[in-house]
Amino acid sequence: MNLKVFLELVEIKAKTASIFPFLLGLLYSAYHFKQVNLISSLIFFIAMLLFNMAVDINDNYQDYKRAQRHHADEFRLKTNVIGVNHLSIKAVGRLMVSFVTISALLGIWLVSRSGWLLLILGIFCFAVGYLYAGGAKPLSALPLGEFFSGFTMGYMIFLITLYLNLAPQKSLSWLIVWQAFLPIGLLALAIAALLLANNICDQKEDLALNRRTIVYYLGKRRALILFNLLYLLGFVSLVCAVWLNLLPKMSLLTLLVIPIIWHNLKAFNAKQVKKETFILAVKNLLVLSLSCTVAVALGVLLHI
Repeated sequence: MNLKVFLELVEIKAKTASIFPFLLGLLYSAYHFKQVNLISSLIFFIAMLLFNMAVDINDNYQDYKRAQRHHADEFRLKTNVIGVNHLSIKAVGRLMVSFVTISALLGIWLVSRSGWLLLILGIFCFAVGYLYAGGAKPLSALPLGEFFSGFTMGYMIFLITLYLNLAPQKSLSWLIVWQAFLPIGLLALAIAALLLANNICDQKEDLALNRRTIVYYLGKRRALILFNLLYLLGFVSLVCAVWLNLLPKMSLLTLLVIPIIWHNLKAFNAKQVKKETFILAVKNLLVLSLSCTVAVALGVLLHI
């Protein structure tokens, strides 16, 4: 397995979905609580990245096995990264287990530094990570996939990062937990929109693989309405976070990218083809993540 195939297997292009919520969690802790724990944050970043890669490996692994069971040879041999590159399924499995093991060991180290609450949050994330693609009824094949992707990769990464920077000096209260939804809302909903765009484009393939995503239940027209609505709610969340002084006023600079997002939304609504327009949802996530993180960072540095 060469580097190019490895990066495709771990879906390195999708790592934006976890890196930027981590950075926002760090900035939010610095702005709102004036606390940063760089050592714990660095350990968590490595553990998070390894586990995120393991989840994506497992996603490709389970899709390959599922295609075998349903005799979907065209998908298995021409679309799935394992089949296209003739990778050893056993070697892929070993790589996945090694990443999970290292991530778990780093997580245990963090629990010893920060407290038992991290163990509960970590177990939840590990469970979602496995159940997303594994088991008889994976979350990705159910109408719950969008919720769990946005909630786990957006909100939970943000919350864990916040907790690690506050612990052990300050514990998480229910107020802090609820308030955390607003600062990360834009990115969490953009992550959910990314998965929804993927499911809209994969509607026919998902039926062949017996996957009943939210698109199956809503239909393409209503799914597109939901896709657009997720971005609208994300921007509302950002404005509310600034209004409640959870984020600096400079964060509103993120609103300047609305024309870019709107242009991409119009193009995706007009045509939903995986190889042509799915990239627009990826670009939206990257633009929103980068602009929001930079705007918040400027606000933290300039105290505006």
